[in-house]
Amino acid sequence: MQASKHQSRSRMSNTLCFQPVQKLEAYPILPFQPLNYNESSDGSGYSILVSQDRYCTLESSSLSVNHTMYNSPSTVNFSPSESSFSTNYGDSCVTEDVNDLKHKLQELESVMLGPDLDILETYEPGSVASAEIDSWRQIMDAIPKGDLKQILVACAKSVSNNDLLMAQWLISELRQIVSVSGEPIQRLGAYLLEGLVARLNASGSSIYKSLKCKVPVSFELLSYMHTLYEVCPYFKFGYMSANGAIAEAMKDEDRVHIIDFKIGQGSQWIPLIQAFGARPGGPPRIRITGIDDLTSAYARGGGLNIVGRRLSKLAEKFKVPFEFCGVDKSGCDVWVENLGIRPGEALAVNFAFMLHSMPDESVSTENHRDRLLRMVKGLNPKVVTLVEHEFNTNTAAFYPRFCEALDYYTAMFESIDVTLSRVHKERINVEQHCLARDVVNIIACEGTERVERHEPLGKWMSRFKMAGFSSYPLSSLVNATIKTLLEKYCKKYRLEERDGALYLGWLNRDLVASCAWK
Repeated sequence: MQASKHQSRSRMSNTLCFQPVQKLEAYPILPFQPLNYNESSDGSGYSILVSQDRYCTLESSSLSVNHTMYNSPSTVNFSPSESSFSTNYGDSCVTEDVNDLKHKLQELESVMLGPDLDILETYEPGSVASAEIDSWRQIMDAIPKGDLKQILVACAKSVSNNDLLMAQWLISELRQIVSVSGEPIQRLGAYLLEGLVARLNASGSSIYKSLKCKVPVSFELLSYMHTLYEVCPYFKFGYMSANGAIAEAMKDEDRVHIIDFKIGQGSQWIPLIQAFGARPGGPPRIRITGIDDLTSAYARGGGLNIVGRRLSKLAEKFKVPFEFCGVDKSGCDVWVENLGIRPGEALAVNFAFMLHSMPDESVSTENHRDRLLRMVKGLNPKVVTLVEHEFNTNTAAFYPRFCEALDYYTAMFESIDVTLSRVHKERINVEQHCLARDVVNIIACEGTERVERHEPLGKWMSRFKMAGFSSYPLSSLVNATIKTLLEKYCKKYRLEERDGALYLGWLNRDLVASCAWK
């Protein structure tokens, strides 16, 4: 199974790098969707259990939602007081008889765990594939050692190969060692396991949709997003680098129009408005067109008019002539006539953590991803900024996509761990409501249901060049400012400039990339 190839590139130390959480004037809306949770009664966190019934039960919220999936008796139930996630198999089982399944599992375990495993070496060539024997040995070594990564990879491989008996056996082993209140890999493992179970039961779409039904109240969700923004520099890094490129491109302009394709709370523009207000010779006249969908409206507690009022008050304070226009649309539904282009304005377009959720040619014949870039190029912008996760999940098949998600989110969960302690309740909230739902979507969903479709920067660069863009070099002053920012965080973060772009990473894993185009 070659699971060892996907081991973590590094181990997190136990050193905690605490940084003070500064109170910002506004919270950012981040590119994550919420996953519901309930804390256990003893306050210790969450437990993940497995039972032998024939139904799939996901218990973690205050709603009760049932979904029929593929004519199976499997259901998804939510109850107010439970914090366990128990999964059992309906028609997706290898066998309909529970005792028969137990017997088959015992047979498998006797082959894999028994003292006669070495007999396999004496079989005639070709009777048992040596690669399969090696895979079994690796799994048997990993389980007593608690090598969670290797077991997760082995389980994903079994799911990929449609080896349901092996997958179900590994799931039962995984349930004993994952924990949303444990070490980073245990916490991530809990969410990866949820995705594997949903996929195995052909219920990824149903579970993913049902998770939308129960989310925290808006001010709580906004608080969780703010916490993530403060404890990890990834989003500050992205916004700062984009703002620096826009400020550099507009330093001599008197009329500036900024189109933000995912404005959220509008917090990205607060420091830029302040900077324009202090510009020698006076500020330019700024117009911001903010685009966003109803997902962000929930976290805001209202429509885009809230963003407009807040930014207008800020601009008035710094004596910056300002105008705001909100466009309540998904990026897929935006066309030139929605953008209010006016002659005489220098145009900047911002794509921050947004393009990866646009379907491309692998999903839709319309290919909104490239359509947006061509449309923006036709507007003749002075600068276009791109900030994205350095992550490859778009067209990858399930198994390599799982391994990529495991590697990427391990680094992110480790970086959160150095700032928020294991017992910090807010850490559980942040991970479950801001990260876990993306993990489940990547693992469990396919086609149009899978909206988390990241691409590495090399692919984005190809798309921009095909649309007619050329690279816009980032300012050395901006790079120096971001390096100063990183000094306030753990030393395991790193910033690297290469190929005209900036990469922010954790140890040797790139996590976020930023670049600009013209």
